[in-house]
Amino acid sequence: MRLLVTGGAGFIGSNFVHYWLEQHPDDHVVVYDLLTYAGNRESLAPVEERIVFVEADICDRELAEDALRAHEVEVVVNFAAESHNSLAVIDPTRFFRTNVLGTQTLLEASRAAGVERFHHVSTCEVYGDLDLDTDEVFTEESPYRPRTPYNASKAGADHAVRAYFETFGLPVTITNCSNNYGPFQFPEKVIPLFATNAIDDEPLPMYASTQNKREWLHVLDHCEAIELVLRSGRPGETYNVGSGVEATIEHIADRVLELTGKPASLKKIVPDRPGHDRRYLLDASKIQDELGWTASRGWDEGLAETVAWYEENRAWWEPLKKRAPVEESAWK
Repeated sequence: MRLLVTGGAGFIGSNFVHYWLEQHPDDHVVVYDLLTYAGNRESLAPVEERIVFVEADICDRELAEDALRAHEVEVVVNFAAESHNSLAVIDPTRFFRTNVLGTQTLLEASRAAGVERFHHVSTCEVYGDLDLDTDEVFTEESPYRPRTPYNASKAGADHAVRAYFETFGLPVTITNCSNNYGPFQFPEKVIPLFATNAIDDEPLPMYASTQNKREWLHVLDHCEAIELVLRSGRPGETYNVGSGVEATIEHIADRVLELTGKPASLKKIVPDRPGHDRRYLLDASKIQDELGWTASRGWDEGLAETVAWYEENRAWWEPLKKRAPVEESAWK
């Protein structure tokens, strides 16, 4: 198979490239990435000689189509996105540019180049949020009710992907995933932020709503789900990808401090960001029933392995700490 992976120097994208080459060593993989602040080519160092790297913007129609044609790409996997909710509060325009216009541009280039499958990676956050004490979950039929600029930009991208299937017959699939964790995640996101701060005896900033929950999915479980969708998913369909495992921000802080042997006094309350969602939880029964996928990596073990990875890979994350473009209290 000949794949183009957009955002392949980012967190989930780089893990997917590693995973795919391990599972399919003879495939031709093109990584297409603009290398914005959260993109890190070092994440691809172990596989650098096995990929083609194209530094380019998904908003550039000509470059995108040229890459697709030059490498005779059969499958596009679109991870490219601005994805940090906090930054979206400060600079929403860049999110709509990349996530909506960029996705539409990539769809148009893929249609022109005759791509056989366009897979779009989305988020549970397009559905809005849930009460903390409800039994409700998000299904693939849940209405879209995004509450933040990031969430809205991802929702817009999802609509564009579906429109290209319905209008032009472009073979597309979408996965909406829960919060991912694992190695190679930029240290602005909560788990690597807490881990790297704890390692350096720096405060762990917890939003005032410390009991807000997220559903946590190991990034390699996510990669396995995408592979199954590419192989057996039905064009035009959306699949929710979630583990069913929830944890509060305070639980994560406590567990990271325990794993790093650091004191609870490092926990620090900071103001909630505007539009801070309370809870997300996905119903993943569709992908389980149709494709046989279930998350297989346990939360406790996965979190411990992730924290250990950051302890062992300071040379990877330390330079990135200076790149973080927003302070979590910028809206105070």
